[in-house]
Amino acid sequence: MARRNFSMIEYFNRRAERRTPRLSFDGDAKADWEAWRAGALQKLFELLGDFPEPVDLAAEVLYSVEDNGLIRERVIFDSEEYMSVPCVVLKPADMPNDGTAPAILCSHGHGPFGKEPVAGNASSVGLRANIARHNYNYAEQMARKGFLTISPDLRCFGERADGADPYPGRDRCNVHFVRGAIMGIYTLTLNMWDMMRCIDYLQARPEVDPSRIGMMGLSQGGTMTTFTSAVEPRIKAADIIGYVNPWADFGIGDANFCGSQIVPEVYRYLDTHDIAGMIAPRPLLIEMGVHETTFRFEDLLKGYEGVKRIYAAAGASEHLWADIHPGEHAFAADKAFRFFEKYL
Repeated sequence: MARRNFSMIEYFNRRAERRTPRLSFDGDAKADWEAWRAGALQKLFELLGDFPEPVDLAAEVLYSVEDNGLIRERVIFDSEEYMSVPCVVLKPADMPNDGTAPAILCSHGHGPFGKEPVAGNASSVGLRANIARHNYNYAEQMARKGFLTISPDLRCFGERADGADPYPGRDRCNVHFVRGAIMGIYTLTLNMWDMMRCIDYLQARPEVDPSRIGMMGLSQGGTMTTFTSAVEPRIKAADIIGYVNPWADFGIGDANFCGSQIVPEVYRYLDTHDIAGMIAPRPLLIEMGVHETTFRFEDLLKGYEGVKRIYAAAGASEHLWADIHPGEHAFAADKAFRFFEKYL
């Protein structure tokens, strides 16, 4: 008797069972890696589609105040003709304007508060709980270690969310993905563009050494760090926190992502470890919590092993760090400090 099925859940699960992305890395020598990376990076750019056209940043510092040993600034700049980016910049109060400081772009995850907890805003019960659960204020923590940090709101979040619930009962990321997709415009690509414009802004800051810029992020911030660092060579070191795991597991099996974190056909060609592997040979730290609550820890280990194979083929194993920590979906606050101090 035929194996009948009426379930779309089961349908996609079956389609993913034996799927191998067409450009997933399958080599072990440096020549294999070099040939693969050139073709895979070209395909990734094709999948991302067109980036917006740049405009003058017209950056403004709306305020600059001292906050318990840090300078906290509210910064806004234009990333393209139709969009502006609100950010929080943090730096040690005694940081000189001599162009020698390292900087870190800190991307938030898919949460209710956007950039604010990442930048250490603890002004409400909700913000304090969000910070405590995920050790989420990594931009503040890195600033206290001597880095200048910038925390932007991603599109659809924080000040860019269009209110609390613009599409009742629906994930705004998915709505905007569909809205843009019919025009060939993808929110992941747009957010990557905004991250790249953050690098432009950081390179123009008087404190910052343009060659000493890193990126880090948890969850969707890990998505942003993975994809942006893969295509943006000005990011010299990256910390991906709680993200790199196989599409078949979290994407198809659990459908645990949103429209701001994918582009069409990405899993036809590449898995997440392939995209993270494109960062090689630049330094990369991958953080994984043993008690992970958003993704399965064993899936994160699978992703890490895939990245490890790519870094080995690239001859850059010493530049790949792993931080397996006893926490959940959170910033470990352990190896990241030494990692960025070493490489930035």
